[in-house]
Amino acid sequence: MDLPEPPLLMACLCARWCGTCGSYEAVFAACAAAYGAQVQPLWVDIEDEADLIGGIDVDNFPTLLLARGDALLFLGTITPHPQTLSRLVASGLAGDLKPGDPATRPHTDAEAAKLPQRLRAWAEAGRARHSAPGLS
Repeated sequence: MDLPEPPLLMACLCARWCGTCGSYEAVFAACAAAYGAQVQPLWVDIEDEADLIGGIDVDNFPTLLLARGDALLFLGTITPHPQTLSRLVASGLAGDLKPGDPATRPHTDAEAAKLPQRLRAWAEAGRARHSAPGLS
């Protein structure tokens, strides 16, 4: 019997002071709501959770992380448009994003590879403030 796949981890790495992030919260929440149980949405303030992010250099916002289980599928800055986020999430759910593909995963270091596991543990421990408005 096949076990169901875990939800696609959909994490936005942002900062409270960032105006783009503030407006992007509603886009992120709407996308998470549209995909429902297929995704595990996490909103991560990189300054409040600097230890969680570790040595990963987030140089622009919004930065999106997509992972299936512990496999990092995408980690990079995206344009803050609903279509961009939805297209990337749909690609992740369809299996079109592959771990290690340099086109969709500009961060290839060991620190980045461990981030999905750390984010899931953080969420499971109840420390995640999931969210963007509308997410619980």
